[in-house]
Amino acid sequence: MRWALLLLLASLTWTQQAAPLHNSKAKTRDNARHQVSEYQVSEYQVSVTNVTYHGWPNSLILSNGKVEVVVVPAIGRVMQFRFVREDGPFWENRAMDGKAPNPAAKEWSNFGGDKSWPSPQADWQKITGRGWPPPVAFDAMPDHSNTHGGVVELVSAVDPSFGIRTRRRVELDYQKPIMTITTTYEKVSGRPMKVGIGVVTQLRDPQRAFMVLPPKSRFPQGYVRLQFDPPHDLKVEDGLVSLTRDNTQSQIGSDANTLLWMDEKYVVRIDSSRVRGEYADEGTNATIYTGANPDAYVELETFGPLSLMKTGNKIQRRNVYTLLQRQEKDPFAEAKRVLGQ
Repeated sequence: MRWALLLLLASLTWTQQAAPLHNSKAKTRDNARHQVSEYQVSEYQVSVTNVTYHGWPNSLILSNGKVEVVVVPAIGRVMQFRFVREDGPFWENRAMDGKAPNPAAKEWSNFGGDKSWPSPQADWQKITGRGWPPPVAFDAMPDHSNTHGGVVELVSAVDPSFGIRTRRRVELDYQKPIMTITTTYEKVSGRPMKVGIGVVTQLRDPQRAFMVLPPKSRFPQGYVRLQFDPPHDLKVEDGLVSLTRDNTQSQIGSDANTLLWMDEKYVVRIDSSRVRGEYADEGTNATIYTGANPDAYVELETFGPLSLMKTGNKIQRRNVYTLLQRQEKDPFAEAKRVLGQ
């Protein structure tokens, strides 16, 4: 009887000690689930809203509460990158509001914004049968859009001449005023061809635009003139090639990894690193184009190396865009501030 009583007491004591241990584990698992949930919420503090933008339905606005990105699948473009409730630096052709792209058009439908064109442009004539406007699926057809976890992906049709589909993954940092666009070309059909990824960003008439040269540029002057007239007020100093826009077309190229645009209020920094490989347009991977009136804009363009693409091949390029408030009155001092010099 004594042994039975002792065994019963021991059993009760073990149960009282073991129960808190079991509850503690359950509580730990609940906390872990709660922490993961909070982490996921904080990681994806980017909202995506479906809107009608300047007449284009099913447009998308990505926002982190500080800056926002406007994506318009109907015309296959990232149309704006701006501080919330402020004007944006990207140039938009308001005369084209709500219009649909026309792949059969013989004139270019210049909507503005940010898009991808294949390089080299000199090959368009032999590949598509026309040197201008740009190839239709890259520039004159709507895209399909996918949204997941605060990220938007634009997917183009397969271009009938290049046999290439374009995917553009648009991401916004969940706290900082930074947008990243990853552009991928997928060779779906057709004969092999040598192609590079070009990204063309149209911005409003700047106070000044800059190319930030590497420590040792491959170009003796720091740049090469590609076509049209010489740029207005071109300067090369302290590792910076800079210019302003007047009523002339100009285009220069360099081996810059960073481009800057600024007006009196904002600065846009575009980073896209040069890698080893063959580049078109006299070996340049970054260009600045200035438009003539009445289209008062500039294009900051970045390019990847040329790759021989066969069916099933993919190439990829990433651009990082940083939007900043202007602080220094002098544009050269502002450029150095932005670059940490």
